[in-house]
Amino acid sequence: MSDKLGWVDNLRAVACLMVVLIHSTTYYITAAGMPGERHWDVANLLNSACRVGVPLFFMISGYLFFGERRAEKKHLLRIGFCLLFYSAVALAYMALLTPIHAGNALRLFWQKPVFYHLWFFYAILVIYLLSPLIRVPPVSGRYLAVVVLMLAVVANPNTPELTIGHTPLLPVNLYIVGDTFYYLLYAVVGRALGTLTPARWVTLAAAPLFVVSVLLIAMGTSQQTLANDNFTQTFYLYANPLVFIAAVCLMILFKTSVLSAPLPGFSFISRHSLAIYGFHALIIHFIRTRDLALNGWPILDIFYVFLCAVVCSMLLSLLVQRCDIRRWVS
Repeated sequence: MSDKLGWVDNLRAVACLMVVLIHSTTYYITAAGMPGERHWDVANLLNSACRVGVPLFFMISGYLFFGERRAEKKHLLRIGFCLLFYSAVALAYMALLTPIHAGNALRLFWQKPVFYHLWFFYAILVIYLLSPLIRVPPVSGRYLAVVVLMLAVVANPNTPELTIGHTPLLPVNLYIVGDTFYYLLYAVVGRALGTLTPARWVTLAAAPLFVVSVLLIAMGTSQQTLANDNFTQTFYLYANPLVFIAAVCLMILFKTSVLSAPLPGFSFISRHSLAIYGFHALIIHFIRTRDLALNGWPILDIFYVFLCAVVCSMLLSLLVQRCDIRRWVS
């Protein structure tokens, strides 16, 4: 289905590259600088712009599987095989190339991923399991806007508190608890948005609104980090209202603008996005821990590490696909 939708391939490829860039910038945001330093500010801005990467994966899954089509046994098996395969790769990497105790990671396999980025496979499994139970019918753009405003902003527990005197106004308490609610909401909104044809003014407004959201994420992260004298990720959370708005805006742009047409190379990246996701974090960790990074040129290093991670992950994907003929894990 996705092969017939150029905008889905484009969006998946961009989401994949965004995730790699997030992990390429993390070192400078969390361990090698503070707000006001040029490399920290650049890394923060890039990371803020890419926070929508993971939410877009949930939105794409919702668009594909919360409508006429549903996740079937083969899709669930693929997620299971991916989790097992990339966990095994991560365990082998830890055991052979790092001082990390792989046994401890394996012992807690049912509670948390063996390597940090593999949490996504646990979360997306929820979307796949619920797919046969959820059918999102076509709705009006106005209704969808109200739902996003109410659930993603007004009643979002991550919305900054607004009070008048001693009376709290925001967020409104609708008893929304846990990130999984928002992963599911991303999927539902992805399906509803994917079936709409927004008015032209909505498409035109999406780009500046995305930019404003990114800037507010970056500014909020910088201010909170300075206030706490330590990196604070409140504005980076995937359930943050600004991230939600930015993700909706980007999906609108890719579905209704010139970005909807197939873009050179994006289909190739999309086809390898699963393996890129599975391998990239290990490659970045290897570069950072083996003194292979360009630490003397932090801004250049971000793009160097990003490029190395993408290229090496693609090469590994091509290698795996030679054995994985049915594309279970690649």
